[in-house]
Amino acid sequence: MKGEAIKQYYIVNGELKSVSNSDTFQRIREPFIYEVIRVVSGVPLFLEDHIDRMRKSAELMGLNINREDGEIQKDIRSLIEENNESNLNVKLLYANTEEAGSMMLVYFIKSFYPPEEYYKKGIHTILFRHERDNPNAKVQKSSFRKKIAEELERKKAFEALLVNRDEYITEGSRSNMFFVKGDRIYTAPKGTVLLGITRKYILQVCNELNIEVVEENIHVDEIAHLDGAFMSGTSVNVLPIASIDDIKLDSVNNHIIKRVSDGYMNKMKSYIERKTL
Repeated sequence: MKGEAIKQYYIVNGELKSVSNSDTFQRIREPFIYEVIRVVSGVPLFLEDHIDRMRKSAELMGLNINREDGEIQKDIRSLIEENNESNLNVKLLYANTEEAGSMMLVYFIKSFYPPEEYYKKGIHTILFRHERDNPNAKVQKSSFRKKIAEELERKKAFEALLVNRDEYITEGSRSNMFFVKGDRIYTAPKGTVLLGITRKYILQVCNELNIEVVEENIHVDEIAHLDGAFMSGTSVNVLPIASIDDIKLDSVNNHIIKRVSDGYMNKMKSYIERKTL
């Protein structure tokens, strides 16, 4: 694969390396497992959850990550300190190579955080027919990412909603999806999609606010009858959807989505405060 680390340094199995040396990346072949963690004010957000999910992805792929949680946490701290960077996304990548055995890479990647305008106006999304081979494992495949990127560019959209063979929406290409009908939120059932970390905390917020969540896929024919929709993810938090293909949604003014968004932001702030004490 091509080297995608940015800034000055990245880390391989605990060893600091210069980004100018991309030999390590060239040894890696797909598929491999990974996690993307947002660093805010020097704090890797919900780090424990990300490491736990990465280990579960490894198990599903028949792999065993041979670095301890404490070692991974130390690698991320070193990356932040050596690069003097406290607000950017970190990628954890684990792969087996024939030449060098197993590798755990930790590095900063190019990161995009939606501007305030996106939250005020909502985003445009499209439908994309695709089913993941193993929806519970976070595995990277460049061919899929390239197809999605080309379609998003062609249709000037921010995200693609994946639709299965039965015409049900499962998840986003890089996010979890939530749909609002009345006072209920609908989202895909466990076991059929990658369980996002942001999704986990959104469900906690809904429980605390007594908002009913129904784990049920939405059929494409139901889109026109929705009261709103939003996507969730590491870099976007809770992002309202203004349109799906040519169907308009008033998500930015939906009171349920506003309450969930505020609740999730409070979860983020609370976690950061605990880790900076």
